[in-house]
Amino acid sequence: MALRACGVIVFRRLARCAPPPDDIEYLLLQTSYGERHWTPPKGHVDPGEEDFATALRETQEEAGLGGEQLRVIDGFVQELHYEVRGRPKEVLYWLAELRDPGTKVALSDEHQDYRWAPLEEACTLARHKDLQDTLRAAQKRLELQQ
Repeated sequence: MALRACGVIVFRRLARCAPPPDDIEYLLLQTSYGERHWTPPKGHVDPGEEDFATALRETQEEAGLGGEQLRVIDGFVQELHYEVRGRPKEVLYWLAELRDPGTKVALSDEHQDYRWAPLEEACTLARHKDLQDTLRAAQKRLELQQ
């Protein structure tokens, strides 16, 4: 059975001084364990917990951003499949805008740093192709809304 995790790709829009799509930045957290990779907030689904509830809970726990601070983008859910230590893992990501772009991020002990990054920088930090593809899909979705 695959490990299952859920998270939120959080983005913010900068003041309109930058032209779209350069006005969008994505939140990535750097883990404080292992290879210290960069990822959006995510975590494992607790027994009996709904996937979306997990995504919101993990975003609150890992970044200090609650559901009331986010505007979820309808119709965007991406599913990633990969292996961790020889075991299959599934990750579902929703996309949400930070309502107030000045809101402070509050990291949990699981992470040592965070960064707001435009798409290409976020993809460089993310390193894994499936996550890069997910970030690009998010950007494409947001560009269609403008």
